[in-house]
Amino acid sequence: MNMSLIEMFQNSGLVAKAVIFILIGLSIYSLAVMIDKFRSFKAARDQSLQFLPVFVKNLKDNNFQGALDAARKFNKSHLAKVVSAGLIEYDNDKSDLKDSHDLVAAVGRSLDRAVSMTSAEMKKGTGGLATIGSTAPFIGLFGTVGIAASGSGGLAAVSAGISEALITTAFGIFVAVPAVMAFNYFTTRLERFQIEMSNSSAELLDFFLKKHEAASAKR
Repeated sequence: MNMSLIEMFQNSGLVAKAVIFILIGLSIYSLAVMIDKFRSFKAARDQSLQFLPVFVKNLKDNNFQGALDAARKFNKSHLAKVVSAGLIEYDNDKSDLKDSHDLVAAVGRSLDRAVSMTSAEMKKGTGGLATIGSTAPFIGLFGTVGIAASGSGGLAAVSAGISEALITTAFGIFVAVPAVMAFNYFTTRLERFQIEMSNSSAELLDFFLKKHEAASAKR
């Protein structure tokens, strides 16, 4: 009566086996997304910590090219991706837009686009985790079809169907729980990254505004 998981799988019906195969595929996909997101988020955090001191120093020294080179160097940093867009926009428009407010507005729009694009890029895959977390238990419930299929075979057959349903349902929950936990974790991290990007954008805009107004006052 004491069967291993492999023996239980071998003795399962076609419906239960199909459900388990689907859940295994979803589990592998969610694990791949978790690893990819963890690595990319860690790289973004680590490179941002290296990028910020270099970037701030170059801005204080009015070394515009050095700041831009630093942003390009740390290309996995979410902050570098955003501020580089603002730096490029400022460099392209500073000779055409003499009014400081127009220039800052143009740079602000570029920074907003960069924040949105970077956030969307970092969010890729997390929607799949949410979908798996919400649907895996219901996929596991398809194992209950085995009960109906075995209902005419007597009590033993029905008991076997109930066992299959319990196994597939439990496996569905087992797949769903890590996916939900990972989705919540990465969503929280992403919200923090978005706040950091917004703060960096505001500080860069403030720097450009002061710089351009100081230059205008000297004329």
